[in-house]
Amino acid sequence: MPKYKYDATTLAGESAAGVIEAESLTRARNMLLAQDLQLTKLEEKKSIGEFELTARRIKGPELMLFSRQLGAFVRSGIPVLTALEALLEEYPKGLMHQVLVDAADALRNGASFADAVALHASAFPPYYVPMLRAAELTGGLDQVLNQLSQYVERDLEARRTIKSALTYPVIILLMSFGVVGVLVTFVLPRFANFFKSFGAKLPLPTRMLLAMAHFVSSTWMYSITLVVVALAGGWIFFRSPSGRVVRDRIFLKLPLIGEVVRLATIERFCRVFGAMIRAGVPLPEAMRAAADSARNIVFERALENAREEMLRGAGIAGPIRESGLFPRAAAQMMQVGEDTGSLDHQLETAGEFYAGELGHKVKQLTTVFEPAVIVFMGLVVGFVAIALISAMYGIFKSSHAGQVH
Repeated sequence: MPKYKYDATTLAGESAAGVIEAESLTRARNMLLAQDLQLTKLEEKKSIGEFELTARRIKGPELMLFSRQLGAFVRSGIPVLTALEALLEEYPKGLMHQVLVDAADALRNGASFADAVALHASAFPPYYVPMLRAAELTGGLDQVLNQLSQYVERDLEARRTIKSALTYPVIILLMSFGVVGVLVTFVLPRFANFFKSFGAKLPLPTRMLLAMAHFVSSTWMYSITLVVVALAGGWIFFRSPSGRVVRDRIFLKLPLIGEVVRLATIERFCRVFGAMIRAGVPLPEAMRAAADSARNIVFERALENAREEMLRGAGIAGPIRESGLFPRAAAQMMQVGEDTGSLDHQLETAGEFYAGELGHKVKQLTTVFEPAVIVFMGLVVGFVAIALISAMYGIFKSSHAGQVH
């Protein structure tokens, strides 16, 4: 029987979490509702051995289109259930289809739209369900759905910008590794036999190059196995909680790359936090969802600590400033927003500002990365050329001297 993980809140306001067995997702939801639990997350638990599989996420373009279409239906006065049934034709298969089917079943059984979507909460970004829940309470579901589609679109555009900027340097880097692999595997071993037939003493760069080529050609199977095992071990480690901390700290400390990661995280946090406040989500819940959206465990922990300080009455800007991860300007804008009651506007302004800074840093990174990769490739090819030419020149010189004598 399938198992389902759930996070919920009791009637007393206490948090509850656990695992329940049920025939289906809808059955699991009904069993938990019968226990007077308000669900915030319910998802199927799948595992292999001791390693739990990562839940699938709805793709960004699908989520953007779904939010935009559903918002248009709601704005036109069409009931949500009717709209979901109509959208099923747009998504005949895949995760989105299953989400729509389960959400429609939950609505027929009397659930709210936010609770119906929460059945697959892990398939959506952390901020999505809380914003829907707040929108249902305030009656602005169509507006919030439009905001969600716009935010997802901006997030997709930012990712496309970064990917397109890094595509060319990465291709050059892969080509350089390919050239080195061909030289070491196929070209240099033939030159080794050629030089050996002359019996001449080779220069140091040539001996180093041929020794490396011999090592790679004689141990290539073991080398590939070692690389695969190392990559698999690294992937498993960096997926663990402690590994995520190490990985995200390393990314933040890397030259240029660390600044890009930091700005991207700050921009995403400001936009999500501001959008949730504008939608009417309570500050503690908005802060938690925005922290989960940071996608960096170092920021997540710092923002969770800031949230706890906020609940103790310390405000928002002060604890965020003390985290040391946010620029002074960002904390100052949040402070102005707190003092004037325009926190959502200030966060949106900060998000736009750091989006521009992010674009500038990405251009700066590619400006440095492209020539660095070209120089690296040139040094490798140049070293190979010098090693071979100096060896051939030495052989020619020694053979010419032998003919003279």
